[in-house]
Amino acid sequence: MHAPHKRLAAELRLRITDGTYPPGSIFPSVRNIAAQQSVGLGTAYRAVEILRAEGLLVGEPRRRLTVAHPVAVRTLSDPDADWPHSRGDSELASVRATSDLAVRLQVPLRALLHRERVELLDPDGRPAMVMTTWRRGAARAHASVRYQVRIHAMTRPEASLLGLPLGTPALLIERTRYGVQGSPVEVADLVLPADRWRLGF
Repeated sequence: MHAPHKRLAAELRLRITDGTYPPGSIFPSVRNIAAQQSVGLGTAYRAVEILRAEGLLVGEPRRRLTVAHPVAVRTLSDPDADWPHSRGDSELASVRATSDLAVRLQVPLRALLHRERVELLDPDGRPAMVMTTWRRGAARAHASVRYQVRIHAMTRPEASLLGLPLGTPALLIERTRYGVQGSPVEVADLVLPADRWRLGF
């Protein structure tokens, strides 16, 4: 026999697929689910986490959850192009260069850097990817760019911005912009949910 949270997840999944909770609608809170189904908060929370991991729900369980629209798979053809849609939450900070960032930016270890983390939204206003950029000093024009792509497990800040579970598989594009002298002027990490993106470059 399945555990109570798995049975509850199956019942809630059926309500999503049969249209009781249509795409884009607000999903009941964990507390409401527990009360409606006469189960404990832990059971309701674990059931909701299963549905989030499956991509059926987006958002944070302790905030507002919504029923996900069917995932649209997009193709990213130019990681250096300006984002054509709107931006969501962003965070600016001053940070010290880690050993990785020092190598990528060719700066001393612990040099002061400007960091910006921004949520890029799709045409429907839903989170599409997270981009984090680092640079030393003021923004400068670049003459060329290089990319490296690898598989990545989302960190807590990335998953939170995208409304996905921690560790969700993603594509990580490490982008380095170079000035006319050939030195790095900015590095960026673009984190794209692996089930929503194809790379076309």
